[in-house]
Amino acid sequence: MFSRSSKGTTAANGAGAPAKKPAAPSIVSLDMRMVGDLNSQGEVQVDGAIEGDIRAKSLLVGETADIRGEILADTVVVHGRITGQIKARSVHLAKKAHVVGDILHEDLSIETGAYLEGHCKRLPAKKEAEPGVDLLVKEPGKAPSLAAPAVKPSLETKKLATTG
Repeated sequence: MFSRSSKGTTAANGAGAPAKKPAAPSIVSLDMRMVGDLNSQGEVQVDGAIEGDIRAKSLLVGETADIRGEILADTVVVHGRITGQIKARSVHLAKKAHVVGDILHEDLSIETGAYLEGHCKRLPAKKEAEPGVDLLVKEPGKAPSLAAPAVKPSLETKKLATTG
C-alpha cells in the first residue's frame, strides 16, 4: 500500500504541489466607511459604506451596506443599498435590496419587496457569445472587467405635427 518511493510526495493532486486553498472572504464591516475602488480576485462581503467602484469574483452586499459606485463581478447578491451600475453574470436582489442604477446580467432574480430603479439588460450567455468574443476584458495589472455592450436606444421620441 505504501512504498518508500512515495514518501514525501502528495499523491492526492498528482503533481506534488500543495492544493490551493480558497482565501477567506474580504469583509468591509458595519463600522467601516471606505472611499476608493476595491479590487479582489475572490469573495467580498460589504456591511459598511463604500464610495467607489468594486471589482470582485463574488460580492455579497449585506442589509446595512451602502455602496455608491459601479460593481463588476461574476456573482452579486444584494440585501442592502447600491447606487450605481451593476455588471455581473448572476445578480440576486433580496427582499430588502434597494438598487438605483442599471443592471447588466446573464441571470437575474428579484425577490418580492426588492426596490429597483433602473434598467435591466440581459447580456448574452458565455455559450451564446460570438466566437472569439469574451465578456471579460483583461487589462494588465487590473482585475477582469465585463465589456460594456453597445446599447441602442429602444424608444425614440418623435415630434408629432398637428394640423388645425
